[in-house]
Amino acid sequence: MPRSSVAAPFALALALVAGLTACGGEAVHGKPGTAGVGDPYFPKMGNGGYDVTHYGLTLSYDPGHKRLTGTAEITARALQDLSAFHLDLLGLRVSDVEVEGRAAGWSRAGQELTVRPRHDLDQGETFTTKVRYSGVPRTITDADASKEGWLRTADGALGLGEPTGSMAWFPGDHHPSDKASYDITITVPKGLQAVSNGELTSESTKDGRTTYAWHTAEPMASYVATLAIGHYDITRSKARNGLPVYVAVDPEQKRASEKVLGRIPGIMDWEEYNFGPYPFSSTGAIVDRPDDVGYALETQTRPVFPGAPDTVTLVHELAHQWFGDSVTPRSWRDMWLNEGFATYAEWLWQEDHGGDSAQKIFDSLYKGDYYEPVDSSEIWAFPPADPPGPAQISDPPVYYRGAMVLQKIRQLVGDDTFYDIVQGWAAAHRHANADTAEFTAYVEKAAPGKDFSGIWKDWLYGKGKPAHP
Repeated sequence: MPRSSVAAPFALALALVAGLTACGGEAVHGKPGTAGVGDPYFPKMGNGGYDVTHYGLTLSYDPGHKRLTGTAEITARALQDLSAFHLDLLGLRVSDVEVEGRAAGWSRAGQELTVRPRHDLDQGETFTTKVRYSGVPRTITDADASKEGWLRTADGALGLGEPTGSMAWFPGDHHPSDKASYDITITVPKGLQAVSNGELTSESTKDGRTTYAWHTAEPMASYVATLAIGHYDITRSKARNGLPVYVAVDPEQKRASEKVLGRIPGIMDWEEYNFGPYPFSSTGAIVDRPDDVGYALETQTRPVFPGAPDTVTLVHELAHQWFGDSVTPRSWRDMWLNEGFATYAEWLWQEDHGGDSAQKIFDSLYKGDYYEPVDSSEIWAFPPADPPGPAQISDPPVYYRGAMVLQKIRQLVGDDTFYDIVQGWAAAHRHANADTAEFTAYVEKAAPGKDFSGIWKDWLYGKGKPAHP
């Protein structure tokens, strides 16, 4: 037999053995999921190849040593045949990883935790990944110089995630396009409280430590997940429709916060009337000290505030529960769909409660004499639907010019159709993701015969200040 005839079968046998070994006895058929979803501003965030359906986080925090210990159990569905996949996790030390109860290979590179299951995962398969980790979580400085991630406070810590901070305290698919339900169990020294999203399902103390278990049934993007650890005065009540209201306030902020937080039931009634049924099973607030965090954030069901909020700020963050938390942007380019709606909610509140009308606020912004602490020229720096980079996704055009787009729509279609659009949009994308193109298409379908081309061209996508208000 010629030499080449012997070599070919031998080489083929080696290749088959290698293929079987690579996936534990089965032929290799999958490929790795991508290490990011290609967001225009945060391309490394998120991960391709799977969809997370549930996070089970079991955490323990030691404020004295600033050390977090955690186990993340992540349930997901494979969107392709997977030989490996990625999780976003910045810092913290991983001790081991399991997939479907079996030890998995893993490696770290920057914010990417690459997981290699012992067997390939089939497209459509539901699988569970368990990651054990520990360390001192990082505080992240954003492109706009704000702080997020894990913020150490005077008496504990605060986990905040917009836009990328959640990867500082738990591994996951940290892009807003992948939403999931959550169970967060956190153990802290006795005497401290631990407050998170959703409903508190249990609280127990043993050996000088207290464990709190929180459950969020509705889908939640990781950037609006939160964990607040410290001394809080807790108030439990119900809104007029029976909705549970859970409020946690730093004792130093209690007196200054009482009156405005007491308005939550009334604000919720007003927002439901304007925006449609509330999308979640509880509401409330977390108020920390002003030195602990530099901004308010619409964390799901329980917005966070740096000190006692004013009424308009409370209206803004609660409006986000519809616009941002329930209807979540498909990418960070669509941030105006969050902030434009929440800012417009402020205008509507003022209009309905003895303040300036939304049209008067619009006109004042256009003329440059608006009374809020914003330089009117900043509003025209770029179009709200196309910020120039990650440092600008929370700049004035996204908020104010975004709200002006909504007022232009209202001017064109009238109040009845406008509120049908607002409520219909919130209902059509409830607990889902949406982008600007879907919004403009929805508006045009809801008001046939109206020409929106000038609004989109000049106000939503146009550069500079439009010629006519």
